[in-house]
Amino acid sequence: MRVFNCLVVDGNSSGWMTVCALLLLQVACTVAPASASVISVTQPQSAAIAYTADTLKLMSLNIAHGRKDGLNQLFLSTETIRKNIDAIATVLASTGADIVALQEADAPSRWSGGFDHVALLAKQANYAAVAHTPHASSWLFHYGTAILSHAAFTEVLNYTFAPSPPTLNKGFTLAQIVWQPDGDQQPLLLDIVSVHLDFSRKQVRENQIREMRRVLSGRDNPLVILGDFNSDWLAGELLLQSLAGDLGLKGFRPSANDLGTYVSDDKRLDWILISESLEFKSYAVLPDVISDHKAVVAEIIPRRTSRTVEQQTLRARISYR
Repeated sequence: MRVFNCLVVDGNSSGWMTVCALLLLQVACTVAPASASVISVTQPQSAAIAYTADTLKLMSLNIAHGRKDGLNQLFLSTETIRKNIDAIATVLASTGADIVALQEADAPSRWSGGFDHVALLAKQANYAAVAHTPHASSWLFHYGTAILSHAAFTEVLNYTFAPSPPTLNKGFTLAQIVWQPDGDQQPLLLDIVSVHLDFSRKQVRENQIREMRRVLSGRDNPLVILGDFNSDWLAGELLLQSLAGDLGLKGFRPSANDLGTYVSDDKRLDWILISESLEFKSYAVLPDVISDHKAVVAEIIPRRTSRTVEQQTLRARISYR
């Protein structure tokens, strides 16, 4: 696990409020200890290893530190942020998603109400398995990527990208599950990744993709990557196409112009990418305004050629690293 914490600024604000926020963040800027990015995992001891479901329903959402579509969470009351998180929990529960990937997900932070957004979402939407990595951490904030799941985790790891000042650290959280699609197929080992890439610079995003590719290419499981890539499929950097090609992934109607996810300009920044050994059964962008990003929901099924647990290496014990 690579851990760096050089904290300066986060995106998606504008005008004089951005200036105020930047000044406050500069005061807050410290180099955080390596322990700041240690992953937090919650899972009931009695959870069954294999998760039985004909179709796996997945959801990805950048929850924007609980600010909804406001300019900055620093200027919102704890009560307002809690109501915003409650609204997100309602949507999570209503979708019936088996697994949810979150970005800009806060542990208790002074700038966003002082409570654990991920833990509250898991409690209210009834997700028993939780993995949360604060990639960026200081006395003012602790936030990053997270995965909520009805399926038990058999392995969890996290990765924080190399620092990219002046923007805050980004990274990804990975959870492995055992999925039993139906009675006719053997269970599958499946890697689920929640990722957030830099919003400000093409070169930084390209570097982060290279880091992610290096880590994930050493794994042998079917893969699902969900998250805020801050890039479109047809963007000049061809970032998503490069990642998909190198890791054997595909997106749903990648050139479509009716699946925008960023509320202010309808760009398609949020994606669910799946291995070629999996198939999309459905895919939708939800209309609910619960963040400055819209939620993406997909149902996936395995292709009959997908490798089973017997063909993969399944560790007998649950391990976290």
